[in-house]
Amino acid sequence: MTGVKLTELVEAAGCAAKLAPGYLSQVLADLPRVASDKLVVGFDSSDDAYVYDLGDGRGLVGTTDFFPPMVDDPYLFGQVAAANALSDVWAMGGKPALALNLLCFPNCLGLEVAGQILAGGADKCREAGVIVAGGHSINDHEPKFGLAVTGFVDLDHLLANAGAREGDVLVLTKALGTGVLTTAYKGGILDEDGVRVATDSMITLNKYAAEALDGLCAHAATDVTGFSLMGHGCEMAEASDVTLEIWAARVPLLARAREMAAMGLIPAGAYRNHDFFGPRVEVEPDVPLDLADVLFDPQTSGGLLVAMPEEEAGEYVACLKELGQPAAVIGRAIARGERSVHVTM
Repeated sequence: MTGVKLTELVEAAGCAAKLAPGYLSQVLADLPRVASDKLVVGFDSSDDAYVYDLGDGRGLVGTTDFFPPMVDDPYLFGQVAAANALSDVWAMGGKPALALNLLCFPNCLGLEVAGQILAGGADKCREAGVIVAGGHSINDHEPKFGLAVTGFVDLDHLLANAGAREGDVLVLTKALGTGVLTTAYKGGILDEDGVRVATDSMITLNKYAAEALDGLCAHAATDVTGFSLMGHGCEMAEASDVTLEIWAARVPLLARAREMAAMGLIPAGAYRNHDFFGPRVEVEPDVPLDLADVLFDPQTSGGLLVAMPEEEAGEYVACLKELGQPAAVIGRAIARGERSVHVTM
């Protein structure tokens, strides 16, 4: 080991390193569209992964995700990055099967560090039942790691952004706040013990939240990552032609997340999220500013946001709580209004 802290080598951490959603929207708007009857889900609806019809009732699900470290421990970083990349397949209602490593690595770090990053990712893939079949690495001044993931989905049970229905309730399976807590850690305000609540959440696979849906009815799902609960909520609402009403007081939060937000320890990605998605979100005046800031916080390896019938939601939440996950019903889908998301207390 070199003694170099991974977080000292990067400008942004985790999913907060994403391109600003406004810039990304402009880039995607100029890309040519290639029509195909086989492409069930592409990038037009801002979904988590593509889905390609295999012609036998199954869809091929593909996605990729990688980012700079938000923690100093290389093994832990590998775990978080892998859990985050695998999540996109579960968010589509599918099961990941194969993965390729994507590693950017600086010369100033020893090979043992690279090995620990890859080992963390491999262990999470093993837990997920996913085969790591190879990968690609390049030299880079910032370390970055992630996966390209392939999976499969029963097309009759595909979950996409566009499926939410008026009257559905919204279940969030993990607590928010990873962005502000890891920002506080990078700034020296929180130590390893203080940020552990965030890292424990980030390494928890969404496999278990996805499997808990077996036998239940769900209409739409997404994972809450770099564009925040508000951003991914906007994408679901707009794809489904509904408005999502979020009950802020019921949103589960990681310990000390609001405290860190109130201290101003907010990642730059949260401000980018607010700039782009804020005009599409109505936040009632009685929602405290620190709480509103956490709602725009970019999450790394966040939970699933699931739209489902109210009569199914109680069983789903109870099942997840038995698994130790802080799931909660946080809102509902209502008739389309002027804004995509309406936040009340």
